[in-house]
Amino acid sequence: MAQLRQDYPEFVRRITEVIAIGPEDPLSFARWWKEHDMPFVGLADPDHSVADLFGQEVSVVKLGRMPAQFLIDRRGRVRYRHHSSTMCDLPANREILQLLDHINQETR
Repeated sequence: MAQLRQDYPEFVRRITEVIAIGPEDPLSFARWWKEHDMPFVGLADPDHSVADLFGQEVSVVKLGRMPAQFLIDRRGRVRYRHHSSTMCDLPANREILQLLDHINQETR
């Protein structure tokens, strides 16, 4: 999430909302969110209903849910998805920002 925080102004400039979903209970999630001064929306998902809806994978070996990223357009269509195989397997923000530029060009 630090990666997203670093370039959050670029997402805002592209009229894009970043939403991070975590498996913690609401109180623990809110505490962590505040401690780390996250500038975007966070959602606690302790029963994993949102994660399951989007098919976020669980790795028993790695003890938890693997990161996943989605771009959902204004019509609610998933335009991009990335399911990580490790905690470090994340697309670079520049790749996501380029995809957003492309999507935004389509909607003009």
